[in-house]
Amino acid sequence: MAVVQREFDPKDMPFRRLGPSGLRVPLFSLGGWLTLGGSVIGDPVKDIILTAFENGINMIDTAEGYASGKSEQEIGRVIKELGLRRTDLVITTKLYFGTRKGHNDTGLSRKHIIEGTKESLERLELDYVDVIFAHRPDSSVTIEEVVRAFNFVIEKGWAFYWATSEWSAREIEEAYHIADKLNLVGPIAEQCQHHMFHRERPEKEYDPLYRKYGLGTTTWSSLAGGLLTGKYNDGIPEGSRYSTHPQFYSKVIETLQSGEGKEKIEKVRELTKIAEELDSTTTALALAWVAKNPNTSTVILGASTPEQLLQNLEAVKVLPKLTPEILEKIEEILKNKPQLEVPAARPALDRFGRL
Repeated sequence: MAVVQREFDPKDMPFRRLGPSGLRVPLFSLGGWLTLGGSVIGDPVKDIILTAFENGINMIDTAEGYASGKSEQEIGRVIKELGLRRTDLVITTKLYFGTRKGHNDTGLSRKHIIEGTKESLERLELDYVDVIFAHRPDSSVTIEEVVRAFNFVIEKGWAFYWATSEWSAREIEEAYHIADKLNLVGPIAEQCQHHMFHRERPEKEYDPLYRKYGLGTTTWSSLAGGLLTGKYNDGIPEGSRYSTHPQFYSKVIETLQSGEGKEKIEKVRELTKIAEELDSTTTALALAWVAKNPNTSTVILGASTPEQLLQNLEAVKVLPKLTPEILEKIEEILKNKPQLEVPAARPALDRFGRL
């Protein structure tokens, strides 16, 4: 096992509440998609998780569908082998895609939510997870069935909270309405894609949910699949995500040679100049930019090596440097800030509540 490096005091890691809940999560967390249990197995998984923990990251996010369940297995194995105290960790997983393709092995039926939760816990070798996510909406199942099933999971003590991932604002709103009507627990967070080139949904569509319910986000792909690192400015390097996982990034790869793709690359080059002004990297700048959003509860980091994880954590140092002036410079480069709808003013009433 590699020697763990510390780039900064773990006490410097900011923590935020996960949405309206009392659960506190690190502003930067570790994710297992494509890496843990997938492209990274064995001792390297232990190196990454231990490095994360020693540098202030105590939250690990995974899903039943990541590497067909192997991500959960690797994470569970490492937690056990490292002897980490369960109460010191925040573990989240997601249900929808399943590990098999039977008629009831995917989706959000009550059957799959309950059976899928139990199977995830078996792979993780844990008695419970802190948060369980509905990995995608399921149009074939009523949202009432979904709300009731996740509340059953919570009542059984298999999870403390439930949340959504890539749901529309309308679907999340309906889940809140049903939970309120049935006196049940609603979702506390939404796991959404959020980065400098993908802003409409997390910054505009969800805006009423932030204001009304205190919803928080756990963001994924905050580096736009690596585009915002600058590594793709001159093509697709060997060993990069685009080369090793083309099935997930085929559309992105196609656009790199288009006018839109070239425009994004040019913006990354301009962002790099700002990062250099801050004595940092484009990667750290992009991650800190998402973390700066007050509705972001945690930014999920993907890493293939401990060194890559530590490079990402440079974002903690960039956060205080994101002054209003720097943020304005970034907006001048991006030119894609969503225009929020201003809530209609309520008519003035007299002291008797009359118009």
